[in-house]
Amino acid sequence: MGHSKEIPRTVVLTGGIGSGKSSVARLLREWGAHVVDADVLAREVVLPGSAGLAAVVAEFGAGILSPDGSLDRAALAERVFVDPDQLGRLEEIIHPLVHEAAAEQVGAGRGAALVVYEVPLPGSSPFGDQPVVVVVDAPDEVRRERLLRRGLGEPQIVARLASQPTREQWLALADQVLDNGGSEGELTAHVAELWRELTGEDPPVGAGG
Repeated sequence: MGHSKEIPRTVVLTGGIGSGKSSVARLLREWGAHVVDADVLAREVVLPGSAGLAAVVAEFGAGILSPDGSLDRAALAERVFVDPDQLGRLEEIIHPLVHEAAAEQVGAGRGAALVVYEVPLPGSSPFGDQPVVVVVDAPDEVRRERLLRRGLGEPQIVARLASQPTREQWLALADQVLDNGGSEGELTAHVAELWRELTGEDPPVGAGG
């Protein structure tokens, strides 16, 4: 028996950089899931004119603004990613705003087969109940190759991987592990199986699996 469409299953979708969680989110969205992307919200809450941007400027100064008044992400990154204290202060500003926006968007997913919160690092979620934590997993060497194809240099890759949990730590967080170490077709089949397990139904016709 499938889950009630009035009370959809809630999922936190996460995984390390290069694991392919965005590909998983795209498939779930195409199949009818209501997907809320924390990365998108993090950009929206600091758009020009927003209270979020004003708070960031008050904390870090006008030097983190571009000439057009938008947030200069590169300038801000140079400040916060070399200083954990400054990064913590930035997160104290951004995370509550993202959480509030996510809670509003999650509420709009009533009637969907699944409601999915795609987030770079697991933590508090905007769900009122206990979500299923799905970690997208791939071997470190596969993730490195994907990041190279994105145009990142080896020093950047090393730094970004070092700033995140290890593969073992990611797996320890998971209620469900989704293997994305193989081909696109294999990933589709794995996502289809996850869909069946979480919804009690087959994915849409033509979805694969």
